[in-house]
Amino acid sequence: MLRLTDFIIDCPDTVELAGFYSEVTGRPLKKHSSEDWAGIQFGEIELAFIRVDDYRAPQWPDNEHPKQFHLDFEVDDIEAEQAHVLGLGATLRQDFIGPEGYGWRIYTDPIGHPFCLCRNKGVVWTDQGPVWPGRD
Repeated sequence: MLRLTDFIIDCPDTVELAGFYSEVTGRPLKKHSSEDWAGIQFGEIELAFIRVDDYRAPQWPDNEHPKQFHLDFEVDDIEAEQAHVLGLGATLRQDFIGPEGYGWRIYTDPIGHPFCLCRNKGVVWTDQGPVWPGRD
């Protein structure tokens, strides 16, 4: 049996970065989070943060220090969520929201990890691409 249990993010300050994502998601830090390891539980999967002394931030889209990973968050109201994450210290990098109001925006967290806010509710993904709500 194979089961994903953790998604672990390197960072210089675990509590600070975990606190950012705790505020972004509205989920609390795990009780025993520390300066070496902090976590946020999402059902069976923990989003975890581990301290790395010589941490070097990704410089997306530069490939010398590539993004390494990114997180996608599906949202209902992208404008409200954007205001929320920007207020927490995120930086908007690129906007891919189309005229129908669907798509995604790319941000970086306070130490440079990219993440996206996605507005794709109701979109059905097929082998031929997305099928947008209200279209035949």
